[in-house]
Amino acid sequence: MSKETVFEWVDENESRLVDVAERIWETPELGLHEEQSAAALIELLEGEGFEVESGVAGMPTAFVATYGEGGPKVGILGEYDALPGLSQKVEAERDPVEEGGPGHGCGHNLFGTAGAGAAIAVKEALGESGDSGTVVFYGCPAEETLVGKTYMARAGVFDDLDAALTWHPGDLSTPRMGSSNALDSIMFTFHGEAAHAGGSPDSGRSALDAVELMNTGVEYMREHVSDDARMHYVITNGGEAPNVVPAEATVWHYVRAPEREEVERNTEWLRDIAEAAALMTQTEVSERFLTGCYDYRANDVVSDVIWQNMQEVGPIPYDDADYEFAADLKATVPDDRIESGLSNVPEELYDEIREKSLHPDPVEPFDHDHQTHGSTEVADVSWITPTAQFTAATWPVGAPGHSWQVVAANGDFGLKGVAFTAKVLAGATYDLLTTPKTVAAAREEFDEEIGSDAYETPLPEDAEPPFDVTT
Repeated sequence: MSKETVFEWVDENESRLVDVAERIWETPELGLHEEQSAAALIELLEGEGFEVESGVAGMPTAFVATYGEGGPKVGILGEYDALPGLSQKVEAERDPVEEGGPGHGCGHNLFGTAGAGAAIAVKEALGESGDSGTVVFYGCPAEETLVGKTYMARAGVFDDLDAALTWHPGDLSTPRMGSSNALDSIMFTFHGEAAHAGGSPDSGRSALDAVELMNTGVEYMREHVSDDARMHYVITNGGEAPNVVPAEATVWHYVRAPEREEVERNTEWLRDIAEAAALMTQTEVSERFLTGCYDYRANDVVSDVIWQNMQEVGPIPYDDADYEFAADLKATVPDDRIESGLSNVPEELYDEIREKSLHPDPVEPFDHDHQTHGSTEVADVSWITPTAQFTAATWPVGAPGHSWQVVAANGDFGLKGVAFTAKVLAGATYDLLTTPKTVAAAREEFDEEIGSDAYETPLPEDAEPPFDVTT
């Protein structure tokens, strides 16, 4: 088995992969509804001899594609869901393809395609050599709602992996070493009694009052949680008309903290506040647990394998037209947002990176001690098996994720990142499959840091994938 075989397959099939990424970009679909996107990737993988299991973990657009036999067994994670309201043409001004429609503001059209391409490239090497080893591509839906991998993890699909690899579009190419916040996502619905708000308010019991009292309680709770904890919410249903006492109202809460244990403590406190609000308003409250995830833990051994391959592959080959379009997009982003997005960049690199429109060269990992306040369900996989991820510079420098500027980039010059990331993922997978000592070292680190029996799903037994929640 040769790594040259791996890289050559990507080079020879780059146009095929770009075509798939473009198809997914042109048909953006929201989480748990990615029928065309999942089908495009399944078609690609099945056409190359992968055995595909669809509809895993109760999600029709989740799938597992496997090639090979025996160990080591290495998984590559892929995503392909879009975001609501971010439809955008490939232009340097806000101009939706479809007003109010979805768009790939996180680059998952690139993400899933590159991962699938990497898995196929490794398959070519395995088939050429006949060596033992298994590569698995995981089609993970609904990352934006932090659903796909948590429900797949509960179903046990990652349990037999020796290692997992993934990536994400961004404005720098670098391994991600920092942690993320664990999270619970819960809806609370209060049930009261409707009445005429002017004529007989005494006969009503306002579910909206309960929601507002609950949210007020959370505001006072903030003073007594750790500085890094986060609670945020939105009222999804507050009633129909001012002259009717709302009989039903719903509030959707996120609870975040650097560690899973703190999230669970704060969630129990949140539940107490909900019950108290119901008592104060003589209403009843019910809970819908949508999803929950852990804090991400990078495996140093696997991350180093990724970094070695990033250096081996080299920079993304952008041309003058790419730099020009990226500069036009960057010019539409306010300076304070660019500076905020680069706030974690080391001081010695800041000036060099800040002045560029694109930064295609790999950057040595620098965020080992960084705690991002966002969340990812890649974290759950990292508590099950040694896991590493990286970002690739497919966006203009400083461009914020979930923005129309990023959608435009992902449909244009960002497509050149597909081959780069496919090679990095495939090369790292090759190295793990052919160096048992590295796999053993990764497992030893994992057992010391986390422990093989540490992961317990945050999901209640009766939790089901929330097909109606697409934001």
